Amino acid sequence: MTARQINVGGRPIGPGHEPFVIAEMSGNHGGDLERALDIVRAAGEAGAHALKIQTYTADTITLDVDAPAFRLSADHPLWPNRRLHELYQEAHTPWEWHEPIFALADELGMVPFSAAFDPTAVDFLVKLGIPIIKSASSEITDLPLVRAIAESGLPTIISTGTATLGEIDAAVRTARETGNEDLIVLACTASYPAPPEASNLRGIPILRDGLDVLVGLSDHTLGIGASVAAVALGACVIEKHITLSREDGAVDSDFSLEPGEFAALVRETRIAWQALGEARIGPKTVEKEGLRFRRSLFVTRDVRAGETVGPDNVRSVRPADGLPPVDTEIVFGRRFTADVAAGTPLSWDII
Repeated sequence: MTARQINVGGRPIGPGHEPFVIAEMSGNHGGDLERALDIVRAAGEAGAHALKIQTYTADTITLDVDAPAFRLSADHPLWPNRRLHELYQEAHTPWEWHEPIFALADELGMVPFSAAFDPTAVDFLVKLGIPIIKSASSEITDLPLVRAIAESGLPTIISTGTATLGEIDAAVRTARETGNEDLIVLACTASYPAPPEASNLRGIPILRDGLDVLVGLSDHTLGIGASVAAVALGACVIEKHITLSREDGAVDSDFSLEPGEFAALVRETRIAWQALGEARIGPKTVEKEGLRFRRSLFVTRDVRAGETVGPDNVRSVRPADGLPPVDTEIVFGRRFTADVAAGTPLSWDII
């Protein structure tokens, strides 16, 4: 992939910049605007670069039908047997909350944005002036919606949970057909929580190279290990749920990070990116002092001119001021040409 970057809200996103870390509020506001604003503040204090919500209503995302197809399974780890309409009614963020949430996020230096779940949400979000927009995993095969999102002209994030490479490629092609090249594709496992072994992070470079896009991870695992590892595999964007407390009973709290953990996510993904360096082998600038303490040949006791150089008066020690240890066999058996004090680095002018 050709190195590129996307600028969002004055912040560059790309392999040459620290990971862009998104705090996902989702339904963790628990239906309380003040709690939602507290989450925004917590995300800002934790160092998140962006604050994301979700723009839908229960009626725009599903139908108010009580049938097996509209219920979660009985063995679902978080929401067993829940009706979809009922769950989404509980989890949705009221549209009248968007403006105060976005305003506070912006005030705190974060990029505010949302995922759009239908064309009316796209129009609504564009009118609010967000600088980036997202297509969620379960919407990836709704190509007309993907097209509507990309036609906004905003940088577009496409999440890929449940999708095959062919489906992801179709979504990216659909977005590009609108002329929108500012695309970011997020690897994702749409399981809540997602087991680490299902994350398949080795697929991240495949998405990057195969689709020629910036890539990232929408991480639903517990903890921050998967996100940190993703950076080493090329992720430029990390998205993670945030909650004030996992004990608060909000719909997504069980697999969300608390504020202190989110701060660790920001810190450790930055360190992971810094540690990538460049694809070369050799001494680093910071190793200048260390180079001084490589081993070399030194005189180990006081010697007189004419004495034979050998293991009783010369050996390999630190620092690196003498001849290299590889010359040992060459110098042993020669004679000193002058009196030499112990601790003198061995050099050709004294033998």
